[in-house]
Amino acid sequence: MSQLIIGFTTEGTTDTRFLESVIQRTFELIAFDCDQDVEVLPLITISKNAGPFVEQIMQGSEMAFDQGVMVLCVHTDADDNSDRAVFENKILPLMEEMQNHKNDDFCSNLVPVVPVHMSEAWMLADIELIKSEIGTDLRNFDLGLHRAPETIADPKYTIEEAIRIARQNLPKKRRNDLTIGELYQPIGQKLGLDTLERLPSFQKFYQAVRQAYRTIKYLH
Repeated sequence: MSQLIIGFTTEGTTDTRFLESVIQRTFELIAFDCDQDVEVLPLITISKNAGPFVEQIMQGSEMAFDQGVMVLCVHTDADDNSDRAVFENKILPLMEEMQNHKNDDFCSNLVPVVPVHMSEAWMLADIELIKSEIGTDLRNFDLGLHRAPETIADPKYTIEEAIRIARQNLPKKRRNDLTIGELYQPIGQKLGLDTLERLPSFQKFYQAVRQAYRTIKYLH
């Protein structure tokens, strides 16, 4: 059996809590298509230093290489209604820099993780799951959860507002018992990949994972 060691970087701790399971499960799913049995080991978090994006990830990929990482997932939010600017200004320059150092001690097998707007848009892929975690049976429209996830400019605020609306009739002492910070990990663990596949930005990530498998000759 072959093993796969994956590293990942994110923009923040909440992104880490949400994306860790999503990334892990995506690699595990695609492993079934490989020509050999593949054990996907638990993800390794790669810390980043301050500085420009390309410089941060280059340093992170060097640390990843030292830890035996075979694929490095790099998360950065689009912060826009398209991922074009992020790919043009961050991802492509990073990959070009990697090519310039391809013989050095870097993990150059990169998988971009670029949710449109922000990672909370992926959380909105399953509204019923969010409602279950919040603990409400209010209508999607009443909660402000009726729009397509990648059309929402501020999905984090949208989820926070849904929490507020769902809990506004509770006694004052209980209204603030639940915050969005408590939702990232459970939603990341429970969110179905088939649901995420409806989002174009996730589809790009999925195809990038398949390409990463091909790069290391685990998948034709």
